[in-house]
Amino acid sequence: MSFGFPWGLLALAAWGPLAAAYFLRRRQKPVTVSALFLWRTPRPRVEAGPRFERFTREASLLLEALAVLAAALFLADVRWGDEARGRHVVLVVDGGLSLSARGPDGVTVLERVRREAATRLNTEGATRVTVLASGLSPQVLAGPEAEPSRALAALESFQALGAGHDVTPTLLWAQELAGPGQRVHFFTDAMPEEGVAVPPSVRWTALGAPRDNVALVSAQRRDEGPLATVTLRVARFGGPEQVALRVLARPGAGAKEGSERSEPVALPAEGAATVRLTFENAGDVEVSLPPDALPEDGQARLVPSAVRPVRLALAEALEAPARQALERFLAVAPGVEVGAAEGALLWGPPGTEARLTVGASGTLRTFVGPFFSEKGHPLLDDVQLGGVRWTAGSNPPGRPLVTAEDTVLLSEEDGRVHLNLALARSNLQRTPAWPVLLGNVVREARRAQEGFPRHQLNVGEPLPVVTEAGARYALEGPLGPKPLFGAGALTLPAPPVPGRYTLLREGEPVDVADVLPLDARESDLRGRGTGEREAQAEARDVDGAAPAGRARWPLVVLLGALLLDFYVTRRP
Repeated sequence: MSFGFPWGLLALAAWGPLAAAYFLRRRQKPVTVSALFLWRTPRPRVEAGPRFERFTREASLLLEALAVLAAALFLADVRWGDEARGRHVVLVVDGGLSLSARGPDGVTVLERVRREAATRLNTEGATRVTVLASGLSPQVLAGPEAEPSRALAALESFQALGAGHDVTPTLLWAQELAGPGQRVHFFTDAMPEEGVAVPPSVRWTALGAPRDNVALVSAQRRDEGPLATVTLRVARFGGPEQVALRVLARPGAGAKEGSERSEPVALPAEGAATVRLTFENAGDVEVSLPPDALPEDGQARLVPSAVRPVRLALAEALEAPARQALERFLAVAPGVEVGAAEGALLWGPPGTEARLTVGASGTLRTFVGPFFSEKGHPLLDDVQLGGVRWTAGSNPPGRPLVTAEDTVLLSEEDGRVHLNLALARSNLQRTPAWPVLLGNVVREARRAQEGFPRHQLNVGEPLPVVTEAGARYALEGPLGPKPLFGAGALTLPAPPVPGRYTLLREGEPVDVADVLPLDARESDLRGRGTGEREAQAEARDVDGAAPAGRARWPLVVLLGALLLDFYVTRRP
């Protein structure tokens, strides 16, 4: 026995009021008669109000209880024996952005998929349906084993806006849900490429068509003071060799009106054209291309993305050469606020709790090379130590990043950086490596600030975020809020759908990031097409598959119980 809709069993709660009604006796209205023989069966009545007593109509109660049970079984869609198994069909829909492409008739591929899925369920005689959407993170749209109407309703509200991905993991998952010997129906817009491993139980259906398309493949914005720089990359996948790019800059703080431009862009046959635009005091910048087969990849909205300032303070105990060298760098470093404000990062001498320590103690030794650096570490990006004379003292604590012989010149310890350097006897501060190294330190400090290090991402890219310990965070996006766990620099999986994502701390917004529906692989529609690839493995028929709809026998029991109860209660 199985239930297609278990919530229908809640109707059994009617047994309680029904039994109470039979135990409850209400005060009867007095009736005056001329003789006692007019009563066939004299029964004494209590005239002092309602009271519970033992009832004498057990047959009527049992029949009405049976009627309630039959109604509950019908609402719960009860199945017995072979009917309980039914026909389970598993559908997989490609969640890539290309399924939103429109054909010459204006109908999207996804709409064709919805129609074909409804036809397939009717042909298969499905009574239970599971619908999956493929993607970087596969998701369940309906089920497991939902009613066909609910599955089609979930597919109707689904929007394909994901990045390009490998569908094999989703198909393998669907194969497990379908069970051994059962087919999986996969709907997409292109036939499998050469070398793609397709599980043998998958029936591959392609409903796309080759189309020309011009798309944005990247959109970034950077704000420095009142100046906003927008960098766009436009790719041509067939179609016109030149397009008009429309850019609308809405007014920002201090501006009375915005500006609108139409920039002609010459498109190469291969690769992408780069467009760079600047605006002053601009708010949101909206970019759009002329409508084509896939309008979603021709639009982008870029919010202000100012460089977050880093507050620094210099300790009083710093030696004069170190203080002067650091002050010269901070005077020209962009996005740095120097002062003893609360929360400022401290730069100081060794032996303090400063975030960056500069100085040397103990026996001093001078090195002119060779220097051994840890490749790939962000603090050492573009740091060239050729021609540097470095004087160092005792080894600082932490993990070594730069060494010379057995001496540690630069180390990192729990987010703190130790620079083992005697500036009075070194020339590092007079070489290009000095501002580059300190710039990397500032950049890493900026990345450690609470919020999103990047405010514009393409769909399919991981979402970096920084949180602080001791607070509750959540990420609110188009699919609703989701709690975040962990503290510090986190790398979240790629968001499943594009849109605006807000970082919440204790329910209050902290920062926002926009995920744009841009992916060059999904925008290339030239290889899409229509076709059918039957499953390589034979599917086993399920004996005794239940017909669509609910079982009718509970209604027969319900009607019979009511008629019999009417007969029992009408008897004298």
